[in-house]
Amino acid sequence: MALPDQARERRILLGLAHEWELACSQLAPAYRARMQKPSFRLADTTRLLGQWSPARREISLSRQLAENHPWDEIREVLRHETAHQLADAMPGADNQPPHGPAFQQACLMLRADPSATTSRRPLRTRLKKHEASGRGGIHGRIHKLLSLAQSPNRHEAEAAMLKAHDLMTRHHLDALQLKQRDFVSLFLGQPALRHFREVYLLANLLQDFYFVQGIWVSAFVVAKGKPGRVLEISGTIANVQHAAYVFDFIRRFTEREWTSYHRGRRLKRFQQTDFAIGILEGFRSKLQTAVANTTSPDIRALVTADDPQLSRYLHHRHPHTQTIQRGGGRQDAAVYQDGCALGRDLVIARGIHEAGNTSRERLPPA
Repeated sequence: MALPDQARERRILLGLAHEWELACSQLAPAYRARMQKPSFRLADTTRLLGQWSPARREISLSRQLAENHPWDEIREVLRHETAHQLADAMPGADNQPPHGPAFQQACLMLRADPSATTSRRPLRTRLKKHEASGRGGIHGRIHKLLSLAQSPNRHEAEAAMLKAHDLMTRHHLDALQLKQRDFVSLFLGQPALRHFREVYLLANLLQDFYFVQGIWVSAFVVAKGKPGRVLEISGTIANVQHAAYVFDFIRRFTEREWTSYHRGRRLKRFQQTDFAIGILEGFRSKLQTAVANTTSPDIRALVTADDPQLSRYLHHRHPHTQTIQRGGGRQDAAVYQDGCALGRDLVIARGIHEAGNTSRERLPPA
C-alpha cells in the first residue's frame, strides 16, 4: 500500500538524516567533530538537484528527485551537499570557490561525487548518455549481438548471446592493461529489510561472469521507515550497465516463469526460492561451459584474477567490509530441477528502444 504524501515525505527526510549520519561516520574524528547535523528539506525546484545553505544550516533536495528516483541517486546528491557542508567547516575555506580544493578534499573523504548536482542529471541519466555515445566500436558490436539474441531460433539466439559475452570478456581483458580506468557504483533492486537467498546467488553470478564487484550496503527503506540493505555493484560504466541489465532481465524472467509454474499448485514461498535458485544454477552451468569452450586456459585465468584498480576503488569507497557466510540448502528437489531446466535454456537478449525516445530501453520478452 502506498504511503500518503505527507507520511512518505517524513520518511524520506528521516532517511536523509540517516544517510547523513552514515556518511559522516566515515570521517576521521577531527573532521566528524566539525559536522553539526543540519535540517533537511524537499524543495520544489527543477533548477538544482540539491543545495547546502550555511546560513540556515540546511540541506535541501529536489522534491522531484526524492520522490521519483532510486535511493542511490538521492544518496549521491545528499553526499555531494554534505561535502559542501564539510568544506565550509574546514579551516581556510572562506575564500575558496564553491567547488574548490576544500570541496574536492571533502568529496574524497565522504566518497561523494563532485559532479552529482553540478551536472543537474541523476546518475542513471548520465549512464544512459554514456551508453548512447558509445554505440560504436566493440560496444556497438556487443549491443547488436544481444539484439540478435531475440531470434526465435533458440540455437541462433544462444550463439549470439555467448558471442556477445566472449567479446565483452576480451574487451575487459584489454581494458585491464590501461593505467587508469573510471569506475561507478549502482544499486540493483530496492533497499529492503530482508532479501531472499536467490538474490545473493544472482549477485554472485554477476561477480563471476560480468566483471563487477558487489557489496551489500546499508540503505534506508523508505516504505518501512528503517535502514535495510541493498546490493551495490561497482565496475566500469560499460560493465555496470550490462550487469544491471542482466540482473533485471533474470529477475523478470524468473518472476514470469514462477507465475506460470505455480498456477493451480499449492506451493509455498520456500519453493519459489528453490525454483529461482534452480534457474540461476542452470544458467550458470551454461555460462561455465561456454567460457570453458571458447577461451584458452590463460584467458580463463585472467578473467578470474583480481582487478587491482577496481579493488582500490572499492577499498576507498567501503574501507570496512566483512564477509558473511549464508547457509541454507534447497528443500524441494523437483522444483529446483525444473528451475535448472529453464535456466539452461535462458538467453539474455537486448531490449528494444521505445519509439521517439532513444534513451529508454524496454526488456524484451524473456
